[in-house]
Amino acid sequence: MFNRLLSTQIKQIARANASANFRISAMRPTIHKSLYSSAAALDRDQIKERIFGVLRDFDKVNQQKISETADFTKDLGLDSLDTVEVVMAIEEEFNVEIPDDDADTINTVSKAIDYIEKSEGAN
Repeated sequence: MFNRLLSTQIKQIARANASANFRISAMRPTIHKSLYSSAAALDRDQIKERIFGVLRDFDKVNQQKISETADFTKDLGLDSLDTVEVVMAIEEEFNVEIPDDDADTINTVSKAIDYIEKSEGAN
């Protein structure tokens, strides 16, 4: 008798579980492949405009001198700490992490653009 009762309860649980799984799977959110595939690479003009935007947000930057060839120190008037802040803002803007050794070499707008252009996962 115990086995029959147990068997009946197991079958009921299995049926309930099967129908619950069906309902749960029907309610699962759809995850689009695009969320997992690599995004289209940013083109140079998009990167340039976004970096210009980052630079415009810094009060210390001479707005009239922002150009693709501008040097952060010589042309834009930034000191070394300001340059670090700009690179950090670029990291945030493009959702990338720039290692310190690479960050030390980014001292012009064109080098920043080149770095982001080559970075996988920049968006």
